[in-house]
Parts: sequence; C-alpha cells; structure tokens
Amino acid sequence: MISMHTSPLSQPGSGDAGGMNVYVLNTARHLARQGIEVDVFTRATRPSQGEIVEVERNLRVINIVAGPYEGLSKEELPTQLAAFAGGIVQFVKCERARSGFEGYDLIHSHYWLSGQVGWLLRDLWEVPLVHTAHTLASVKNHHRSETDTPESEARRICEQQLVDNADVLVVNTSEETRDLVRHYDAEADKVAVIAPGTDTDLFTPGTARNTEQARRDLGLPMHSKVVAFVGRLQQFKGPQVLLRAVAALLERDPDRNLRVIICGGPSGAAATAEQYFDLARSLGISHRVRFLDPRPPQELVTIYQAADIVAVPSYNESFGLVAMEAQASGTPVVAARVGGLPVAVAEGETGLLVDGHDPEDWADALAQLLDDDDSRIRMGQDAVAHAANFSWSVTASKLAEIYSEVLTAGVPACRGREAAGLEP
Repeated sequence: MISMHTSPLSQPGSGDAGGMNVYVLNTARHLARQGIEVDVFTRATRPSQGEIVEVERNLRVINIVAGPYEGLSKEELPTQLAAFAGGIVQFVKCERARSGFEGYDLIHSHYWLSGQVGWLLRDLWEVPLVHTAHTLASVKNHHRSETDTPESEARRICEQQLVDNADVLVVNTSEETRDLVRHYDAEADKVAVIAPGTDTDLFTPGTARNTEQARRDLGLPMHSKVVAFVGRLQQFKGPQVLLRAVAALLERDPDRNLRVIICGGPSGAAATAEQYFDLARSLGISHRVRFLDPRPPQELVTIYQAADIVAVPSYNESFGLVAMEAQASGTPVVAARVGGLPVAVAEGETGLLVDGHDPEDWADALAQLLDDDDSRIRMGQDAVAHAANFSWSVTASKLAEIYSEVLTAGVPACRGREAAGLEP
C-alpha cells in the first residue's frame, strides 16, 4: 500500500490526517490478520520514526525519506514524488539483498499523490495497481464552499491519468462510481464498490453511567443537550455551519440549555483554530462551545457517548467514518445530504439529512432531534444495529477478493504500446 502524504499511524483530526488514515490502517490490519503480508509506504516526517515500524504480524509501515521532515505542505508534495518513488525502489532493492525478498504481488495506492507513484511502480514491477482516490478534485470543486480554495487543474489531470491507467478503482459508494463516470469518463466495470467499516468493538453505546462519566470528564453540564463535531477544522468539513446553526438556535431561544463540542485541529495552509474561536466569539456563543484537540479513537468514544447528536456538516464525504463511529456508539447523526453520507446515515431511522448548508436549515434539523427525546433515543438505539452492518473485517475480505481477481487477470507486459501500434 502507498499512503504518501499521511501516515496511517498519524493522529486523525488535524493537518492532513483524517478518515483516510483510519481507512488505510484498519484495512491493512484486517488484511494482515487474514494472512496477507502488507507493507504501507509513507513519507517520513520526523527522524525518530525509524525506517520500519512493525505494527503487528504481517503489517509494517515503511517511512521513506523524501524531502525535509517538516515544513512541506500537501500542496508542495508533488515536488517529492520522484524522491519518494526512488526511496521505495531503493528499499525493495535492499530488502532483496538482505532477506531474499521476492517483491510485491500487487500495489494499492491511496489518494492521487500515492497513485502517481503506484502507477510508476506498477509498470516497473509489472504488477497490478488498485487505486482508491478517497477524494476527487472535480468533486471537491463542485461542492466546495464559497471561501474554500479550489483544487488545482494539475491534480485533476493526475487523477484522470489514474482513472485511465489503474487496473481497478475501489470506491466507498455507488455515488462515487457515478462521480468517476461523470467527471472522469471512468469505465464503470473497472470500479469496485466496497463500503468502509467501523470498529464496533471499540465504538459501543454507553450506559447512563458511561454518559454521566463522559460528561464529567469533559466538563459538560449533566442536564444540557450536547451536539458534537469531530473532524478537521477546515471550511470543507463545515464546523462554521454548525457554529452558525447553534447561534441561530440560541437566537430563537436564548434559554435553551445547549452545549457544543468541537474536536479537531486545523487543516490546510490557511486554516487556524483561532478563526473558529473568533467565529464563536463573534456569534456570542463562545461560552456554549468547548474546543478540544484531536483525540485517539479510544478517547473519541467518550465524546460520542457524551453527545446527544453528532453533526457532520461536510460539503462532501466519500463515506463519513465519523458518522458511522457515532452511530456505533449509539448517537444519532445530523449530516449533510452529500457524497456517501446518505449511505452512512439511514435517514429518519438513525439520523437526519440536511439539504445544503444554510445555518437556519441546520438549526431546524438540530432542534427537531433535540426537542424530541423519544425519537432521538430511538434513533440512537437503531443506529447501533445499523453500524453493525459495517465492519473492517468485511471490508478487508472484499478487498482481498478484488486483489485475487486482478491477480488472476494478470498485467499486460507492454501496456499501452500494443494499443498504439508499437512493437513490444
């Protein structure tokens, strides 16, 4: 596997670490537990990491030095594609020399930067390339907020190359298949839809005592209604939508006993946590909002259990892992009707979907659940059963089936030359 721009071992919720980290780490873990040996290549970001991290049996993370450890933004990483690819080639060469390593059977790249490296290595090693985009430039630009910086045309061109050249494109939902066909002229029969999972052993519904303890730990009033946001602090994820919706709710009813948790760190060159602190202050709701740094999964459970509702106001999500984790923890979700969120959230059963990002519409949806205890509690109970249909072991098993199919099909030795009428 290749995950160049972010390590699966990084803390999700800030910088470039998010749902993709969760996806890569968990699929790799469960593939490894099914007997598939997995190496995940990522760019080294600090010298103390070491080159090889043994995560568990059959799973290693390989840190490749490509450019300076710190100070490179995601937008600058294309300058290190050659160095990163060269580092992988050198690592494999050394592995062959020291242990008789016979090479990889297949490459699975994640995100377009990794895909460019995977495309090169696929042709060098003559093995299949499976690619997962996670997000697409054309789709992000189509759904971006007015203040978001558009994705570059260079990225879109690179994604088009991967759509044209990968052996299989793995996506989370049928909506992503339609996006690939609509925006990139993908061949639908080259796309495999495999839903992500969630850790239902970790994310579990809390008892009344768990909720009480969770609120105590977080310093939240016991009898308040609590809405939580978990994710990176960037316009595309929509924390500003939630803050404005809460302000609208409190303007309608200043005595409403409502508290908000915002858990995450800034993401993007221009993003800062202060801009969200300032927004809450300017809206007059800073005394109702608690900002928390990103938390590991073991601590996120506490936030989900402490909340009455988890809000996911993103402008697009390929699936919505936060929504699934919240539901597994027994908390209903109010989410934007975009991307894979209508799959992740069973509308009217485990949460509500909102069209658009108008704060007044979000205030209406939040109020509908906050003021109807019976429906909210029922949705929380149904959410647990809904989340149980999604597991990482099933995701990994379906990925393994795709790997077997593409390995059986084989890779043409001289891809592209025959189509151009050239001699091998």
